[in-house]
Amino acid sequence: MDSPRKAKKANVNREPKHSQNQSSRPPQKDAYARLLSQHRSSKFSLYLEQYAKDSSSQREDNGPSPQLKAQSDRVSIPARQRDQVFNDFSDSSDFSPSSVKSKGGESSLSLYMEKLNTRNVQQDCERRQGVFDGQRRGQRRDTATSHDGDVESGEELGSLKPNDAKKHQKQQRKNKDSNRDVVSKEVDQPGGRLQSPKKSKKKNLPKHPEDEKIREGTSKCGVDVQMLSPKPPHGRDKNIKTVCFSASNANSPADKGKNKGGRGSKKQVFDAYMTSEEVSHGLKRGELIQDDTRDIFLDGIVARNRALNGDIVVVQVLPREQWKVVRSDTDCEGASESDTPTVQTAAKKTKSTPSSAVSVEEQCSDRDEQNNKYQNISGSINTLVTVVYIVEKKHSRAATGFLKHLPDKPFALFSPVDHRVPRINVPLADCPEDFSSRPGDYKNTLFICRITDWAADSNFAEGRLAKSLGQAGEIEPETEGILIEYEVDFSEFSDEVLDCLPKNLPWTIPPEEMRKRRDLRNECIFTIDPATARDLDDALSCKQLPDGNFEVGVHIADVSYFVEEGNSLDVIASQRATSVYLVQKVIPMLPRLLCEELCSLNPLVDRLTFSVIWTLTPEGKILNEWFGRSIIRSCVKLSYDHAQSMIEAPEKMFSAEELPPVDPMHPIDEVHQAVLNLHTIAKNLRAQRFLGGALRLDQLKLSFALDKETMMPQGCYIYQYRDSNKLVEEFMLLANIATANHIYRKFPELALLRRHPPPKAKMMDELQELCDQLGIKIDLTSAGLLHKSLNTAFGDDEYTSARKEVLTHMCSRPMQMALYFCTGVVKEEQNFKHYALNVPLYTHFTSPIRRYADIIVHRLLHVYLYTHEHVIALSEKISVEKQASHCNDKKALSKKVQELSSELFFGVFVKESGPLDSEAMVMGVLDQSFDVLVLRYGVQKRIYCKSITGLDAFRHRKVGKKSELTLLWTAESPEDPPVEQVISVFTLVEVQLKSDDAPLKYSAVLKRPEDSAS
Repeated sequence: MDSPRKAKKANVNREPKHSQNQSSRPPQKDAYARLLSQHRSSKFSLYLEQYAKDSSSQREDNGPSPQLKAQSDRVSIPARQRDQVFNDFSDSSDFSPSSVKSKGGESSLSLYMEKLNTRNVQQDCERRQGVFDGQRRGQRRDTATSHDGDVESGEELGSLKPNDAKKHQKQQRKNKDSNRDVVSKEVDQPGGRLQSPKKSKKKNLPKHPEDEKIREGTSKCGVDVQMLSPKPPHGRDKNIKTVCFSASNANSPADKGKNKGGRGSKKQVFDAYMTSEEVSHGLKRGELIQDDTRDIFLDGIVARNRALNGDIVVVQVLPREQWKVVRSDTDCEGASESDTPTVQTAAKKTKSTPSSAVSVEEQCSDRDEQNNKYQNISGSINTLVTVVYIVEKKHSRAATGFLKHLPDKPFALFSPVDHRVPRINVPLADCPEDFSSRPGDYKNTLFICRITDWAADSNFAEGRLAKSLGQAGEIEPETEGILIEYEVDFSEFSDEVLDCLPKNLPWTIPPEEMRKRRDLRNECIFTIDPATARDLDDALSCKQLPDGNFEVGVHIADVSYFVEEGNSLDVIASQRATSVYLVQKVIPMLPRLLCEELCSLNPLVDRLTFSVIWTLTPEGKILNEWFGRSIIRSCVKLSYDHAQSMIEAPEKMFSAEELPPVDPMHPIDEVHQAVLNLHTIAKNLRAQRFLGGALRLDQLKLSFALDKETMMPQGCYIYQYRDSNKLVEEFMLLANIATANHIYRKFPELALLRRHPPPKAKMMDELQELCDQLGIKIDLTSAGLLHKSLNTAFGDDEYTSARKEVLTHMCSRPMQMALYFCTGVVKEEQNFKHYALNVPLYTHFTSPIRRYADIIVHRLLHVYLYTHEHVIALSEKISVEKQASHCNDKKALSKKVQELSSELFFGVFVKESGPLDSEAMVMGVLDQSFDVLVLRYGVQKRIYCKSITGLDAFRHRKVGKKSELTLLWTAESPEDPPVEQVISVFTLVEVQLKSDDAPLKYSAVLKRPEDSAS
């Protein structure tokens, strides 16, 4: 097996600065370099040589010389077809059509020969300036996300002269395998191929935006956007796709530099969008995408055509010969763990029907719903498409980032932190007054910028600065940036909204309202919530009946009483759609007077509720059910810790000092016994649920201990999901299922339900194949069998739970996200099903303080219970579906913001307390990196082989779906052999978490294994 160092030595004249550690996709040569390096015909090489010798004298003439014509005849190239030489003599699968299109009407061959003649003169200049040939693309100078070799070095053929064609051809044949060792890291032999982890020296790139605009190439992005399009339910159009991007290539060097010709000449970078009429006709004629059962692929920023992450777009399928295979083990060096692309599809928007979206959301944190996560798995031919129309700009067009001063320019360059967003030119008038004279003062200042325009002839968007946030790396500025970027409304509620709240405080329940409701104030009712919770929207009750059965109640805050449909309060609540939970605070959906006072089921005060009360057997069988509006008076506010203590000590007599204040009407023992009874019933309900085929995918969640004054993290721990959590979850699920059946029975065309589509079949098949190869016995044919498999012991040592966590993560990848929908829009009832819960109907009823969807359900339930006639108008159906779609979007954004907040605080913790050592277990292996689960903190990180200190080389090996990396560590003494370490799924390693130079970012550093363990 050849070492990478030997391979490089053999090619030293061709690649003096070539990176030793490329991405899994080989770096793309420009079209002309491929023409010379790939074609092996000696006649054609002679033809090129002769053309090069004569080109200078013939440059002003329209036709070729007689000698050239004769040479052309000898190689059978008709004069009229010479412009097609590029297409005839190159591998069509290896070039981007945009490279040909961008040349206008000029002959590709003529341009090539002219370029070949002048290459020697240009190459030295290019090396100094870092500018590639006119058809090559540049690398972002302000980001470190693209160092996987996807940017061509520009030197591969830099020393090749026209009269060296024969020599080059001979050398090419001789060194064919050696060349590919260096250039292509994607081809893996059975034993793997050694690769050096050392980085190549970065080239100096131009620092002026105009210089950026004249750089172009035909290399593909190192990380391509993949869109796995789910088959929509019946009744849903299938024409419109949603763009979802990986972080490293939205401004990929492979896509830059479409503007050529200098400052005075601008050419199209992007295609003009189709008109709505053209889109309509194209869809009817089948020229645009007609189904979303295929895997489709947006190859770079040009194909995305100015669409941003989440936008709903129409795409056009490119010719089949341009489709490509995307390997599932391609190393996405620029992408972080959270940057895995996600997908949604949407129905075609027309005048008569609303736009319906099937979105993919990540794992939800609701205690009354299953957790699900979706990530792409690919490895087959993907349909190559390009965006031709943006239906809806779902991306906020806002970004946090930094300003860069451009001398002698009337604008500054804004570089977003999120590299999926383009760089933006902003007018100097928006910048601080002294920015031009003292730009260094703002080097670490975080700004918010909004895109206002992105012209088709520019790689750069135009925008306006919204505000200066403060210093990067500080929690509050970073948090504010996250909220603005993800369109979370954290402004104070307006006076118009507050005017909708009760004026007479303290508020009391009107006597006429009391007469309409069932009075439950004398019942033993209590809440169980996190210790810090202030928006208490659910309470429980349980009393034993003389016949041995139980009367169990779930009591939910009656928010709809205070939020009148159509008023200003209702409008702002529907817009916010959800409360957003950050580590240090909550951004409420409703004013705090409602969230924390009037609606919150605080102890020892009368509150309005919607209740569902069952008569249950001890085994959990429902004998009777009652729904209605009620009044309760909670006797105590228990935390999960309090309830857990009661469950774990059933015989203990708790004192008043051990619990929060309890209503004297209900002794502590009565509360304790109610908790124990609920726990017993919940265990039976849970067992029945999983026997009936339900699934739960629990993943580790990080929690923080904060300083009460500074709100800085003082410690962190993995949140424990215990019996007290499960108790509450079971009765919330029971209430939601019961409510779904009630409102669907009354409103089969208007009910707001929540469905969970089954996982992607193709991805599940790939996962099954991988598990079979790993020797893991797992059944993925149904939710219930999957749950049973996951609860089978994976070993009998201390790492059993860690293996289960890794396998749970692998199983979560094919899962889709649950979605709100209107039953009148999704026609087939079989598509209503909730896969994870394995129930035909499900909705959200139990959290109206923090979810607007629950308020809609409460209103429907009220009509069901108290109104005999209700005629459904089409406008109502459209309104419910539109709000359902909006709730889906806001829920996904809220989840992302919550994750970013946790990452932010953990970054602070690592910076203040690190470096942190921990064991980690490998979760996935790529060809140049691997992902680990850090067991002590529950975080996932990617480790790149080339960044590992002390590593001599590494090799990748893949058989079927199983990937394996072998790391060769430098021996401690020259006479010893290298230390070998094998990395595969479930491998246990030692890592150290260390802060990066970037504000609040951290990396996982692999520790050297002990020689005795190797």
